[in-house]
Amino acid sequence: MSKERRPVTLSTLRAMKARGERIACLTAYEASQARVLEEAGVDLILVGDSLGMVVQGHETTVPVTVDDVVYHTRCVARGRRRAFLLADMPFLSYTSPERALETACRLMQEGGAQGVKLEGGAGQREVVAALAGAGVPVCAHLGLQPQAVHRLGGYRVQGRGEAAARALAEEARALEAAGADLLLLECVPRALAARIAREASVPVIGIGAGPDCDGQILVLHDLLGLTERPPRFAQDFLAGRGSVREAVAAYVAAVREGRFPGPEHSFD
Repeated sequence: MSKERRPVTLSTLRAMKARGERIACLTAYEASQARVLEEAGVDLILVGDSLGMVVQGHETTVPVTVDDVVYHTRCVARGRRRAFLLADMPFLSYTSPERALETACRLMQEGGAQGVKLEGGAGQREVVAALAGAGVPVCAHLGLQPQAVHRLGGYRVQGRGEAAARALAEEARALEAAGADLLLLECVPRALAARIAREASVPVIGIGAGPDCDGQILVLHDLLGLTERPPRFAQDFLAGRGSVREAVAAYVAAVREGRFPGPEHSFD
């Protein structure tokens, strides 16, 4: 269990990056999950639109609605006390600055989120700037973007090759300049993720992006071995342990100590 009981803020996360202290993040979808994550010392909880797949049984995250995320965020908010609480902005809920502000307002006022996460590259600069200008903490999600799975043609590693790597690094810089407080990199080659984390002044969270990011996140169901076809970058932390609490605590320790992710969870 974490010894630090003060609430985690964006300043906390920036200070952890500056100290080289790994940030442990997980998804959650209801109050009891949030309480378990809190007990283990998780720094950031994301109410992800991954709920469409792991809770609702959809094949993608596309069917998830703003109402869905508001409901699950409200549930998680009742179980958290310390961790910073992010909520995903669902598919097509941030197609303009005006719509993004409406969505963020609902997620924060009705759901209790402390910030929002949105997918997209440099094309989202105007939206990020509008949210940041309104005082909304923003996490920009780069690399593999699950909401764009139909356009991408599947769940594929992004940023391979010199041109693609350069473009993704430029997008990260553009979104940070627009006001993003956090960057999340999904399914990005390890060397590229390390470069972006090194260059960024904001914390960079990885999922399938190697061990050199400032923090790591997993979908809780992947961590618990509940996913039918778990992604390569996941690890079943429940295997060989007696409880969900032990599994989450083991994950947090592995992230803090730099033991997760390992080479088998990363991409070249």
